[in-house]
Amino acid sequence: MTTETNALAALLAEKPFLLADGATGTSLFAMGLEAGEAPELWNETRPENITKLHQDFVDAGADIILTNTFGGTRHRLKLHKAQDRVFDLNRRAAEIARAVADAAPRTVIVAGSVGPTGELLVPLGAMTYEDAVAAFAEQIEGLKAGGADVAWIETMSSPDEIRAAAEAAVTIGLPFVYTGSFDTAGKTMMGLHPKDIHGVAADIGPGPLAVGANCGVGASDILSSLLDMTSADPSATIVVKGNCGIPEYRGAEIHYSGTPPLMAEYARLARDAGARIIGGCCGTSCDHLAAMRRALDAHEPRERPTLETIVEAIGPLRNKSANEGASAPTRERGRRARG
Repeated sequence: MTTETNALAALLAEKPFLLADGATGTSLFAMGLEAGEAPELWNETRPENITKLHQDFVDAGADIILTNTFGGTRHRLKLHKAQDRVFDLNRRAAEIARAVADAAPRTVIVAGSVGPTGELLVPLGAMTYEDAVAAFAEQIEGLKAGGADVAWIETMSSPDEIRAAAEAAVTIGLPFVYTGSFDTAGKTMMGLHPKDIHGVAADIGPGPLAVGANCGVGASDILSSLLDMTSADPSATIVVKGNCGIPEYRGAEIHYSGTPPLMAEYARLARDAGARIIGGCCGTSCDHLAAMRRALDAHEPRERPTLETIVEAIGPLRNKSANEGASAPTRERGRRARG
């Protein structure tokens, strides 16, 4: 991990843990975003909603807010005929988040959200590594211009795509964080084991400020991944940003089973298991995040949890753990937007 001076590294040096924000996508759907609509377009058409989202998370106690740019590469935006607006949409998103962060009574980090392109790299698909680097660089250039402190590479499955995004961040001159989504038998869809997350882009530039996991299938599962990551490198700065319980379909809508008390206990367990940056992903509202803030601020460290402790407190795993070695059918990821 790099010790290069920057806002996120400085805040990590100052505080024992940081609280990252909650869900972007599900929060925007609650504000009226339509299925199939690009959240990134709201940076220009409904900036007041994006401002409110960031402000609500800051008010709930977030130390890190993620820009509304998860699908901000040309590959995602071309689905909405906006591939020629990559720089402007990402810059505007970062400017909105920067304004909220700068008005906060404490230091708040603006993390430029960089999600997967949705394309497969050669030889599985048509996108070359060089094309991926160029696409990510185009996005990150906009994020930097808007005032992002760090490139937050998230919900990744492919080690090569993580590396491409990290290389782009270094080229543009932003430090980077990266997280995988361990949603297929405890590994990413491309087979990356949580314990191997540390080495994916450690050799790129000064290396990552933090690595970890986000999204996935549930709070217990991401805590299982966390145990693997912290066992593999206890000195690493680890991020966990888990979903708010389990997604459940009620009619045509997805609801998440996690309550504020459950997410508070998830946060405590994450801290006991060694996470330094703790937040929520899909379904995590401001109420959930506020409960996590209160729980972490009042938390007295306990013994490192076991998987059995986690299951007893949070509920059963939805997938096999990565260490069971069994393969599971690949789950289709139909969500357009993180969170």
